[in-house]
Amino acid sequence: MTSSSSRRPSPLAPEIAARLKRSADGLLPAIAQQYDTGEVLMLGWMDDEALHRTLTTGRCTYWSRSRREYWVKGDTSGHFQWVKSVALDCDADTVLVKVDQVGAACHTGARTCFDADVLLKDGKDGKDGTDSSDGAVRGAGQ
Repeated sequence: MTSSSSRRPSPLAPEIAARLKRSADGLLPAIAQQYDTGEVLMLGWMDDEALHRTLTTGRCTYWSRSRREYWVKGDTSGHFQWVKSVALDCDADTVLVKVDQVGAACHTGARTCFDADVLLKDGKDGKDGTDSSDGAVRGAGQ
């Protein structure tokens, strides 16, 4: 369990908290997306407290699984995420946070965490350029 869930109840609105389907460790994946372009920037993790902080401060707050503490995007890097909207997916097990990203979103300094290792682009995999437009999933059922 995360730090907040073992210490005290979260101030997250009960009607929101009751809807959430969390992982066994009390977390939800949180996708950060640039609000005006649709660019997917990163994935982080939120518990009830991080979601509450995100909803009430206008800045993305995540739970760091490795450091076991909260972090507000931009506090150490200067690469802020200003919250424009927050939505739950249809299963209430993932949060989409539309943000105005200032600077890099990725800890590597890249704009997005999803541009360095492209596995498939324009119907061709990144390995041999083979066309995969037939819809077959490689390795499925093997």
